[in-house]
Amino acid sequence: MTVNERLRDKAGSLPLTPGVYIMKNADGEVIYVGKSKKLKNRVTSYFVGTHTSAKTARMVSLVRDFDYIVCDTEIEALTLENVLIKKHSPKYNIKLKDAKSYPYIKVTGGEYPRLCVTRERKSDKSRYFGPYDSASDAYLALECVMRIFRLPTCKRRFPEDIGKGRPCIYREIGRCLAPCVEKSITAEDYRALVKRAERVLDGDIKDTVLGLEREMNEAAELFEFERAAVLRDSILALRKLAEKQKVVADAKVNRDVFALYTEETVGVLAILTIREGALVNKNEFILSSSELTGREDAVSLIADYYDGRASIPREVMLDFDISDDDVELLSEYISLGTKYKVSVRVPERGDGRALCDMALENAKEAARQAKLEGEREDKSVRRLAELLGLDSVPSRIEAYDISNIGNENIVASMVVWQGGKLKRSDYRSFNIKTTSGQDDYASMREALSRRLLHIGDGTPSLGERPDVILLDGGVGHVSAVSEVMHTLNLDIPLFGMVKDDYHKTRAITDGKTEISIAREMNVYTFVYNLQEEAHRFAGKQSSGAKRKTLRHSSLEKIEGIGPKKAKILLHAMPLSKIRGASVDELSKIRGISERDAERIRAYFEKSE
Repeated sequence: MTVNERLRDKAGSLPLTPGVYIMKNADGEVIYVGKSKKLKNRVTSYFVGTHTSAKTARMVSLVRDFDYIVCDTEIEALTLENVLIKKHSPKYNIKLKDAKSYPYIKVTGGEYPRLCVTRERKSDKSRYFGPYDSASDAYLALECVMRIFRLPTCKRRFPEDIGKGRPCIYREIGRCLAPCVEKSITAEDYRALVKRAERVLDGDIKDTVLGLEREMNEAAELFEFERAAVLRDSILALRKLAEKQKVVADAKVNRDVFALYTEETVGVLAILTIREGALVNKNEFILSSSELTGREDAVSLIADYYDGRASIPREVMLDFDISDDDVELLSEYISLGTKYKVSVRVPERGDGRALCDMALENAKEAARQAKLEGEREDKSVRRLAELLGLDSVPSRIEAYDISNIGNENIVASMVVWQGGKLKRSDYRSFNIKTTSGQDDYASMREALSRRLLHIGDGTPSLGERPDVILLDGGVGHVSAVSEVMHTLNLDIPLFGMVKDDYHKTRAITDGKTEISIAREMNVYTFVYNLQEEAHRFAGKQSSGAKRKTLRHSSLEKIEGIGPKKAKILLHAMPLSKIRGASVDELSKIRGISERDAERIRAYFEKSE
């Protein structure tokens, strides 16, 4: 019995109920997750006849087994599918990811919500606005609402830091309401301001401007000219933000418009965000050439798009046809995050159709640009292979850098370029353990020793064999890692990325000779960007390790004092006062025994 026949027989035994199916390859790795209203019919279809899509055919050819989970309803199946895709990140499922990682504005939960720009959208209690087309657009919108509503931009935490320390200069110049000052603003009033900021981020600028104009006129009548001037500046900032928005529909229209454009080598999901008739945001998500991009897959993708999203309109329009059942399913799923029914439809004429056409044109243009960029990068890698004298064009390149803060928290970064773009899911970092002091050569040797031992063992990312390894450094770094390769009997092209006195990439070295890339602009840009990415990632990991270390108070070095008691002590008095406090003073702190106080006193007396 062939593999296909075995899988077809297994699929024939499935129930005709809603559920999720999980396709696996020969290694047991999850390569695709799908949902269906009737499990038996959907899964059987994969193993009967031929497939119209080459991508689907490739996926099915790799399937060696599948699991399934029966659900009570189709919406339960869609929810579970969403969870499993996030958990396993299967190769053939489309995911809202792009190499440039779109920025969002995040509004945290809690008594005193905070606003910030982030490139990660998590399923937490926060609300997310965006994605924005660029970081500058996100920061512009954030700065605008922070100025208008005078929300704090500092790193103080509320209510913990209320009444601690003096307010900063932003309070004096009227840029902050200073919740750090007791009784300056209640938590309820603070949250009301944040809600107003959320409405602006959601595109509700017109009503906010009218409200601010009323406040400004009232302030002027009361001769509060300074406050009136602040309100005037806020209105101007809002109008400037509104100028970036193009009016495309009636002022009462609030809707999101989706278009899906696919080719064999590239796919794009384009989204137009329309609020009060204005196009407030647009995004194009580039989809991997391997990901399945059928209309059924698009339903799951759009459901994921609205997962945890703050701004959900009453109307969602699709450029592509889906079944009536999927329309109702998507409407029900999106509505779970609202207090109203979200209408999902595929318009055939009128303004809705025109907006769908606009979204589709944006998707096509994004696909064209993506292909051009891929072709440029492909040429750069081909030319790099020629300059380095490689036998073939590399498909996987790994770049490494070392970052350290003092003699502690030394971290090596590994960034990966594969399939024409940076593959962030394969990035790894190595905390240097055996090297003492700031010895970059020894650190690089340790990191590559640990990394190369995994080749072929099936470990995600580390089990892959790179076609080329690039090290941030010169002859010394190449020599150190060459010893490791010789010991492990590995033959992988190895090069160092040499920098000049101004910390700019100058050349590439194989440990014996330097290969200049200064006049090869495309190659230079490719190598420089890879080197900078390795440096950025190393610095990020090293700083994270340092912050983790700093979160452990020096008080925890004292016998019997753990994180909980250290927090109690620091809440009662600053560390400088603890150092000089008597046993009697320390033992009066609730939660600190006399024995604890004696140990603390003895510890600081010894250190002094």
